[in-house]
Amino acid sequence: MRLCLVLAASLISTAVWADVADSRDLEVLPRFPGSQIVTYKQLSDQERVYPQGAIRRISGKLRFEREVMAQGSFTAVTYELPRTHSASEAFNSAREALHEQNAELLYWCVGRECGSSNLWANSVFNNATLYGSDAQQSYALLRLAEPRQDSLLALYSITRGNGRAYLQVEQLDAASTLPQILPTPATLQRALKTSGELRLPKLSEPTDEWVALLARSLNLDSTLRVALSGEAAAAWRDALIGQQVRAARLELDTQAVTGLQVNVLR
Repeated sequence: MRLCLVLAASLISTAVWADVADSRDLEVLPRFPGSQIVTYKQLSDQERVYPQGAIRRISGKLRFEREVMAQGSFTAVTYELPRTHSASEAFNSAREALHEQNAELLYWCVGRECGSSNLWANSVFNNATLYGSDAQQSYALLRLAEPRQDSLLALYSITRGNGRAYLQVEQLDAASTLPQILPTPATLQRALKTSGELRLPKLSEPTDEWVALLARSLNLDSTLRVALSGEAAAAWRDALIGQQVRAARLELDTQAVTGLQVNVLR
């Protein structure tokens, strides 16, 4: 009888912690240790709208500063995280893994600056499981590096009121070529301060829109000093000075990199 009870408990535990049927991890993103897939969706054709700003509902309609819209094959995976790790740990692990693959960070928000978790869960991701504390959420939208430059990947992590933490991962492979998508200034600044560097391999000679974007990002913190590296680093420095970034904040670095790289000077 005791053996039967042990076996039954083992079977129940396995059932609880098994991935949902026919689910799998995304090829581009390793699974966070100990997490389990609790919902999985795969569609051959889906249109998605991903915010590039805090989400709010005004006069019954969702509002955000900017958005990215695309249509194509779509996969969504929801992971329940182990109790021993936080939602932010899993989120940062996923974001860093994509950073190492040179994915372009298009938007990144943390906590209440993202807006209402209720709207993210029910209106953006259509998954009520993701509704939790506004203060304990994170969201990032990324564009994968070549040759997958027409694929978007969204990350959203949340801790619910019962303490359970989840990570939502969505990949949309666009059916048509995606246009240029610029990140927000605050996103660039957060990435720069978090990792200490910005890798921008596609940027060779300065362009008006990127110079204006980098200048706005750097001027969000007038105390931040950086080093610029790349073949056109000197031209970028001159262009940023022309956009009211103080010359004393910009140094040149001789390291050989593709495109442009910006490193924080400690």
